[in-house]
Amino acid sequence: MTAPWEMVVGLEVHVQLKTATKAFCRCATSFGDPPNTNTCPVCLALPGALPVLNAQAVALATRAALALGCTVHPRSVFARKNYFYPDLPKGYQISQFDRPLATGGALTCTVGEQSTTVGITRVHMEEDAGKSIHDRFAGQTAIDLNRAGVPLVEIVSEPDIRSAAEAGAYLRHLKQILEYAEISDVSMEEGSLRVDANVSARRVGQPLGTKTELKNLNSFSAVERALEVEYARHVAVLESGGRIEQMTLLWDADRGVTRPARSKEGSHDYRYFPEPDLPPLVLSIDEIDGHRAALPELPAARRARFRAAFGLSSSDAEVLTATRGLADYFEAVAVGCGDGKAAANWVMGEVLAAANAMGTDPRAIGLRPPVDAPRVAALITLIRAGSLSTSAAKKVFAELLTGAESPADVAARLDLLQVDDTDQLAAWVDEVLAANPDEAARFLAGERKLQGVLVGLVMKRSGGRADPKRVNQLLAARGGA
Repeated sequence: MTAPWEMVVGLEVHVQLKTATKAFCRCATSFGDPPNTNTCPVCLALPGALPVLNAQAVALATRAALALGCTVHPRSVFARKNYFYPDLPKGYQISQFDRPLATGGALTCTVGEQSTTVGITRVHMEEDAGKSIHDRFAGQTAIDLNRAGVPLVEIVSEPDIRSAAEAGAYLRHLKQILEYAEISDVSMEEGSLRVDANVSARRVGQPLGTKTELKNLNSFSAVERALEVEYARHVAVLESGGRIEQMTLLWDADRGVTRPARSKEGSHDYRYFPEPDLPPLVLSIDEIDGHRAALPELPAARRARFRAAFGLSSSDAEVLTATRGLADYFEAVAVGCGDGKAAANWVMGEVLAAANAMGTDPRAIGLRPPVDAPRVAALITLIRAGSLSTSAAKKVFAELLTGAESPADVAARLDLLQVDDTDQLAAWVDEVLAANPDEAARFLAGERKLQGVLVGLVMKRSGGRADPKRVNQLLAARGGA
């Protein structure tokens, strides 16, 4: 029986580093400025202009490599990658070729219950090109060179990905790691994370097939859809006896098809040679170790710790570590109230719902929470102490959204603090039994299932202030239990 077909994918991810200035000059990297205003003789490649390497870009690139488990090499070399494009003023791109910054990392991603480890071939530094704008003037292309020279790292995976869903999971995990380590804002909308995908089809167990490259995919869903479409095309061609030609393709999202852009270049087409205006990049072991020590706790480690320390499920830990800001916020609430599960329920419930209603980005929840962590922790503490029912606590939370009062002060002002005074509770029980004689008679005759109904009626009569545990005890005594 013929072996089934298998998708094989490797991804090249270009990530803009979070620096204030460009890779080799002092021009700003800010997004959205008027076209061609962030330029200078260096990034315009004017005669006599020489590049000077941005130290912060090196630091961030090194952090990225270490966060992905790569070996950072003490000596790496910049090279000229020669090609012509209208938005590349030098006629070459400063990149790295045979001596990259780092090699040999890995990233583990999860699809459903299945975990896959994807090898990282290399992480290298390079500069960005400018931007060609095709929709500004009818029949013409405009060039904006503000991006020319912006510092990037290119993260190249091994061809270890076997489905479009795995590719999406890999990219989401990668984005999360880069955000946690504060390497980039990884905004696909602003072009600070861009994906090229190499895909081929082969019979399971057979050698790799001929690949095609999908360029400049601008969302993770686009990556997944484009891979599915292109893989299906490969299989159809191969099953009909045809041959796949190596080429670069563009994804047409409106039509749901891939279309050829150009034949695929090989490294020899770029005529790489060492950049003559830059010396080799040399990092000491102490520098590399310093960057490693400065890395924050990364998402996988934090998920594992949250499960162990706070008793969270895997799915809850996944939600609460989605961004570093959200994870920091949750941990502050959990430590403050001493109950990780209750903190998780409140953060994933009321807090995230309020943040969503206010339009707060989850990445910024630590800086702009709907209610600060100490007050949410204090609110949960009131519930745990029996001073506030859960329903009353939600009313208090709604008040906390609009003021700076403490939860205890709000609860007192709204007269929501739970009552456990036996005389008052007994009076409410008497009132409910008197107001519902049929149910009272059946309950007192031994119909125990009515106890929950009567507790609810007492809670309603008390405006949510009765202690439900004590009400249950009083009713059980009345019913002879």
